Amino acid sequence: MFAVWYNAARRHDVIEAENVISDKTNVLQNFTTEHPGLFPGLHLKDSGKLGPKNCGEHLEQAKNEFPVCKCGFDMLDAGFFNDCKKLEIQKGVKDFDIPIIRSNRKLVATENGGLRDPSPLVFNSVWKSQEAKRVMDKFNYPVCSGIQRPKNYEDIAFMSVLELGQLLKAKLITSEELTQIFLNRLKRYGPVLESVITITEELAFQQAKEADQVLAKGKYLGPLHGIPYGLKDIIAVPDYPTTWGSKSFKDQVIDVEAWVYKRLKSAGAVHVAKLVSGSLAYDDIWFGGRTRNPWNIEEFSTGSSAGPASSTSAGLVPFAIGSETVGSITYPATRCGVTALRPTFGAVGRTGVMSISESLDKLGPLCRSAADCAVVLDAIRGKDPDDLSSRDIMLGDPFSVDITKLTVGYLEDADKEVVGVLKSKGVNVVPFNLDYTVDSAQGIVSFTMDVDMLAHFDEWQRSNQDDEFEAQDQWPLELRRARVISAVDYIQAQRGRSKLIQEVKENFTVDAFIGGSGDWEKICVGNLVGMPVVVIPTGFKTISNAPSDDTRRKTTITTGIYAPPDHDHVALALAIAYQSVTNHHKQRPPIDDIGPNDSIPNPPTSAVPARQLRDY
Repeated sequence: MFAVWYNAARRHDVIEAENVISDKTNVLQNFTTEHPGLFPGLHLKDSGKLGPKNCGEHLEQAKNEFPVCKCGFDMLDAGFFNDCKKLEIQKGVKDFDIPIIRSNRKLVATENGGLRDPSPLVFNSVWKSQEAKRVMDKFNYPVCSGIQRPKNYEDIAFMSVLELGQLLKAKLITSEELTQIFLNRLKRYGPVLESVITITEELAFQQAKEADQVLAKGKYLGPLHGIPYGLKDIIAVPDYPTTWGSKSFKDQVIDVEAWVYKRLKSAGAVHVAKLVSGSLAYDDIWFGGRTRNPWNIEEFSTGSSAGPASSTSAGLVPFAIGSETVGSITYPATRCGVTALRPTFGAVGRTGVMSISESLDKLGPLCRSAADCAVVLDAIRGKDPDDLSSRDIMLGDPFSVDITKLTVGYLEDADKEVVGVLKSKGVNVVPFNLDYTVDSAQGIVSFTMDVDMLAHFDEWQRSNQDDEFEAQDQWPLELRRARVISAVDYIQAQRGRSKLIQEVKENFTVDAFIGGSGDWEKICVGNLVGMPVVVIPTGFKTISNAPSDDTRRKTTITTGIYAPPDHDHVALALAIAYQSVTNHHKQRPPIDDIGPNDSIPNPPTSAVPARQLRDY
């Protein structure tokens, strides 16, 4: 309909265009015959990007070549865009939206009646329904016997959750002391990595004191008792800013306890920091800078869970909670070399968390090891009564899975060391390819995420706050284009998604498979299907264009272990098995010692006194 308005407006004034539109069949027939190209007059001299503050000569040149389709925008109640943005959207519709629309239409709209490929979107009309109570068995954690307290605080900072838990349980360290260690690291390294938004020091010491008091009374809450952690700053914690990484919301305080925060608090964990979310959960750019990769601090983290990944990698927190709509856990975990779990969709409740897309958003842990990921998942999983998509998923115990009974496939881009290690442990490892015919998964993701996001930030766009967004070629550009995606084409994309889900289900003939963790197609398909993946570091290689021959900076190598939905325990069990005989996940990034002839580009400006930095 947008295209019809545009072409009608080119031939007539607005009143005549309205008359032409009344005979839709004739207009569509004429449009098909007379205009084989959607915008034949649009030939911008550069890339075509027309940002809100970069119009000028480009705008006048484009307006001379074809008129702004004002009537179409008015019909969509989107007349608030200026001419520059309208031209930008029109070009985006031609170059991006139309190919996806046509692909989805061909995929699922060739038959009438809607008898095939229904949308996966499900509506539940019951308000705050309480499901019948079902008991989810807790995981049986391994005991780290013989753990001694290290003399060096650096060594303590890089211990695993299970190891730290044993120190606390044995009263070899207090939660308050442990909290001080990580608060000092947050203050010292947070500025250089640009990975921390708010340090919640007062809350942290309050929770640490309570954890010590409870333990002194002989009550042990489990392996997270007294363990510090950080939350991605789209997750609400009362009395502290929840900035969403955006200057539009940097002073926002949401006095709600997010569901995941409540679960961790009940497990005795200690919240020490709100960690960087890319602005409105898009990439690693936020209102305070751009988060860096601890393994190569001139390189950026990528992905909006940049703060959780960077901070965990650098030992600023033992673990953190990130989120993924499409790639925001997997990408930064891959770049920063941490172990992370993107769980099955619905495994973790999302109340109190900024939403991009209700059918794609997930919360998951970024940790030092797969065993730690299992521990954190066990604490945060389960039905959230205010999140209708969350479920009590009856996962098996990842620490008790008999991996010798599993058949695991490996893709062409799988890490061969992981394949070899699992094979040596008795896993039946076979070549595999996840076949499906849907070739528009990436477009389906874009339509789903962008339309849903725009629904959540409609007022933000209408009030032109997007002009102040930290990266104009990200959400502002995508959400302006999303304004003219029709409801019909959105639903066709969801039907295409349903077709993809069915095909993946039918062709997932193994218990799990190994494949690259940073491939965009796999990320899109995995998120559309809702399948879990564990990202694990598998090695390092020399960085390109090294500043000196003796630099200790590295590029991390990772792979992913993918499982069907509701089988997170299988992927975790395989990752645990691999890490039980390798030590890539135990390596520490060279924050202080990057080489004698290699300088830190922006040295830390810590507010912590030098004495404290030595003594913690």
